[in-house]
Amino acid sequence: MRRPVRWCLVSAAIAVCASVCCQGGAANALAVSPHARGSTEVRPGVYVPPSQDLSLGDQGPAVLSVQQRLAQLGYYPGPTDGVYGPDLEEAVWAFKEVQGLPLLNGSSYIGPDFLAALAYPVQPQALVPGGGANRIEINQTIQVLVLYQDNQPALILHVSTGGRYYFCNKGSCGYAVTPDGDFTALSYLAGDIQVPLGFMENPVFFIGRAYAIHGGDPVPWYPASHGCVRIYADAVDWFHNDVQIGATPIYIRGTAP
Repeated sequence: MRRPVRWCLVSAAIAVCASVCCQGGAANALAVSPHARGSTEVRPGVYVPPSQDLSLGDQGPAVLSVQQRLAQLGYYPGPTDGVYGPDLEEAVWAFKEVQGLPLLNGSSYIGPDFLAALAYPVQPQALVPGGGANRIEINQTIQVLVLYQDNQPALILHVSTGGRYYFCNKGSCGYAVTPDGDFTALSYLAGDIQVPLGFMENPVFFIGRAYAIHGGDPVPWYPASHGCVRIYADAVDWFHNDVQIGATPIYIRGTAP
C-alpha cells in the first residue's frame, strides 16, 4: 500500500487535523436522486450542442440540453430543470477541469470550446487503473473526484481540497494539506457533524476521524479546505450511497494548485 507522502505539518497532527480540517456550514440540499445522472456511455458525435453561449442564471432549452449531456457523461448538474444554478456551475467546473479548458478565476461561462467538448469529450485520466473496479480517485492537481463503478467513471465531481495555507488552531499551527496516498472509505456519519471550525455534512472518513469527503459550504473553484475533501452540498446527500463503507478504495494523487 502506498503510504501518504504529505501530511499536516503540525505537532500532534492527527488531533489537530481531526478538529480543524473540515470547515463548512449546514446547507439546504435538494435531495435529488443520483440515478438522475443517467448513463456514462460516451458516444462522440451523437450529441448536438446548443448554438448559444450560456452563463450562470440563464434559463431555457439550451441550459436543459447541457444539463442532460453532463448527466449522461457522469457529471452531476443537479436537477435537469433548464435553470443554470450552483449545481450546474459545479458540474461546469468539473467538466472544464477534466477537458483541460481554462478555468479563469472560477469562470462558469459556457462558450464554443466547452460546447464542442460536450460533443467530443475526453474521459478523466485514470490515476490507478488497477486500483479496483469500484474505487474513488481524487486528482488534486485538477480538483476532481471520480467514482468508478465497473471500471467506468460513474460520477465526476468538482472538489475543494487542502488550500496549502498556514493556519493556527488552539495553539497548534501547520499547513492545510490533503494527504495523498491509498486509503479506504472507513466510516460514515449522517447529518451535520460539528467541529471547532464549523460542520462536516455527511462525512465519509478515510483517515480515522481526521480526514473525510464531506459536504459543506463553500466549495469554491480553488482549494480551500483545511485538509478534507469538500464536495457540493446537494451531492453529499446521496454520495455515501455510492460508496461501500469499509471496502471502497480511495486514491488521492497530485498537488493542489
